[in-house]
Amino acid sequence: MDAVRVALLREALAGTEWLRTTRHFAGTLRTSVTRHGGGLLLVGSPRYEPWHLAAHLDDEAAWSGLPELSPTLVRHRVPDGVPAHLAVGLGRLEAARRGETLLVVTAEEPGEGLLERVHDARRGGATVLALDGAGGDEGRDLRALAHDALPVPAAAELDLDTVQHLVSAAAGENAPPAPRGRHRFLDRLARLAEQLSAPPPTRW
Repeated sequence: MDAVRVALLREALAGTEWLRTTRHFAGTLRTSVTRHGGGLLLVGSPRYEPWHLAAHLDDEAAWSGLPELSPTLVRHRVPDGVPAHLAVGLGRLEAARRGETLLVVTAEEPGEGLLERVHDARRGGATVLALDGAGGDEGRDLRALAHDALPVPAAAELDLDTVQHLVSAAAGENAPPAPRGRHRFLDRLARLAEQLSAPPPTRW
């Protein structure tokens, strides 16, 4: 989903709870990584790796001038021969320390193995955030471990992928949204045109 489609989606969601909650969660993410500066770890579940969120956060880091948003993707299984930045295993969570931020994205029940490692990261002092696509009782334990969580249950109006796009786009914003009106619309178009005309290289 490119920046224009994100802007159109925001227009469609204007005045809804989703726009407010995704902006709030993105603000928590941005504040955590910029205040502490310890790095952003991103992990999914065994069957769901958040590749697209990793790529979009990497882009937002470059566009917004916030390098702290560029994540380290932590993987459940690391294939042989992959580049170093794609070869970070779950042991990295056990080594997480104060100042680091761990963002957990799940589309299913996270499982005991992942929950144990998230607990290790929190106990080590990391800030834990969760995008919980399992919802309900399946995601309850993960949400209990997180300092802030955004549940996206299966019955929600938006799916987990769409919510990730909204969160990553909002995380790269340097200021709160301006009041609605003609100037806000023109400013948004100018910003989108600048982003689309000079996309940064991506690592993913």
